[in-house]
Amino acid sequence: MTVVPQQKPSWQESVRQAQAIRDRSIEKVDATVLPGTNTARVIDVPRQHLSQTDQAITESSAEALVASIAARKLTATAVTNAFLRRAAIAHKLTNCVYELLPERAITRAKELDHYFAKHGKPSGPLHGLPISIKAHVGIKGRDLSAGFVGWLDRTSPDDANIVKILLDAGAVVYARTTEPQGLMMLETCSNITGTTTNPHNTALTPGGSSGGESALQALHGSPLGIGSDIGGSIRSPAANCGLYGLKPSTGRLPPVGGSAYCRGCETILGTLGPISPTLGGVEIFMKTIIESRPWVNNSMVLPIPWRDQENYIHQDGKNLTVGVMWTDGVVTPAPAVTRALNEVVERLKLAKGVDVIEWKAYQQKEALEILTRLYAPDGGKAFAKHVESSGEPFNPLTAWTLRDTPGIEELSHQGVWDWTGKREMFRYAYLQEWNSVAPEMDVIICPAFPTPAPLHGTSRYWGYTSLFNLLDYPALVFPVTKVDPERDAKDITYTPKNEFDSWAHEHYDPVKQVGAPVSLQIVAKRLEEEKLLQAFKEIKEKIGLPFVDCLA
Repeated sequence: MTVVPQQKPSWQESVRQAQAIRDRSIEKVDATVLPGTNTARVIDVPRQHLSQTDQAITESSAEALVASIAARKLTATAVTNAFLRRAAIAHKLTNCVYELLPERAITRAKELDHYFAKHGKPSGPLHGLPISIKAHVGIKGRDLSAGFVGWLDRTSPDDANIVKILLDAGAVVYARTTEPQGLMMLETCSNITGTTTNPHNTALTPGGSSGGESALQALHGSPLGIGSDIGGSIRSPAANCGLYGLKPSTGRLPPVGGSAYCRGCETILGTLGPISPTLGGVEIFMKTIIESRPWVNNSMVLPIPWRDQENYIHQDGKNLTVGVMWTDGVVTPAPAVTRALNEVVERLKLAKGVDVIEWKAYQQKEALEILTRLYAPDGGKAFAKHVESSGEPFNPLTAWTLRDTPGIEELSHQGVWDWTGKREMFRYAYLQEWNSVAPEMDVIICPAFPTPAPLHGTSRYWGYTSLFNLLDYPALVFPVTKVDPERDAKDITYTPKNEFDSWAHEHYDPVKQVGAPVSLQIVAKRLEEEKLLQAFKEIKEKIGLPFVDCLA
């Protein structure tokens, strides 16, 4: 008997099957057909299709929801159903959902409500809180494509470590969010899910690679979510959509159970981290994960407890000292970004207990050379292999990132050692510069991207975020204001300094980017997440950030 080998489906057919799974998950939650909108701004649309009760629930912060459920003002089931409905609507507006998990989520919420009724207390610090998850973070029984069509048949055998910790704390996992091809761009576009758009202006990108998270949260379809960051993939989406996003240092959160083409390559390590509409959401996420003592069962996590009770800022009565990096010296920030930074600095200078100093960018060109080699030490061959395995086409931005950027080359073993050695020496030299030039400096505030949320297909420069992946410093993105075409007019007399600078200058258009959030980044030394959050909370309170409601 002759056995005829089963023909592998075309990449287009694989995509149709994946999209059908997503579409069915959304139809189970909400069958509303949204009318076409004449505006690129869709932030307010979900309110038109939700009850007042669902609006109130979904527009509450993560910390308020946990408190309300603990006080029996809300049930986990009511909260879960509200966020499922809003997430379905958010997807129809921005294409931000990889799939919803309604059966799993509602079953879980009912179990939590039963537990509360039986025991008279919450099951954990996140009891009943819905949490969304970037799709490459493992969920038992679901695919782990990481944005590759050829990986759609890969299934996660278990929940990722970080998901298990959140579930043990009482969370409800209800949505998986979109990500780009291979996770490697500051936008969110793949041949599996298509393009995710920014709800502030659908002509703009919500960022990447955690752009599904940012679009969903900007529409209040999630109070808290898991992103990941190897070059800016938490901070770019948070910045573009007016959210808070924290990239921790590696070793603070458990990475086991996710999917990425470069897993096992340690030249530049990625990290998981929180994205939330509120700073409190970021704090409750970090505190919950680290207080579970994940290092007991995971040797990849450093045994450092959550140190939020210690005062890291005003030891010996000193002021909070903030360094300001206006530019990285390679790409000049657009007027909107410079205005936001200037407004923050001017108010900080008037605040009591705060000192402001200048911080000049340190050897940024050398940092970019190291990053270019270490993001693709194989010359991009592995990435290309995974793209080509299904026959799907390269996205122009992933082609740029891992194939076409000047300086990408396949390194020999000696070359990998040499460039990794340069990475370590750069980290050493940067810390020496900090300690010798500004030993009193607690944190640095700087741009998160050269422009506000860019037009689709134009996010080429990662330097402001990837620098801190190279250094492995914790960095938090925070909203400040919004683009104003009059105040943020383009400087038509500006002469760009290089190809990257020219690209950013050419693609800045405050008229097309009107209303987009303008965000900044605050950075501390390696493993100083608690100090970073303490410093930012003080800054936020003293100067009243954000200056404009970036989610309104």
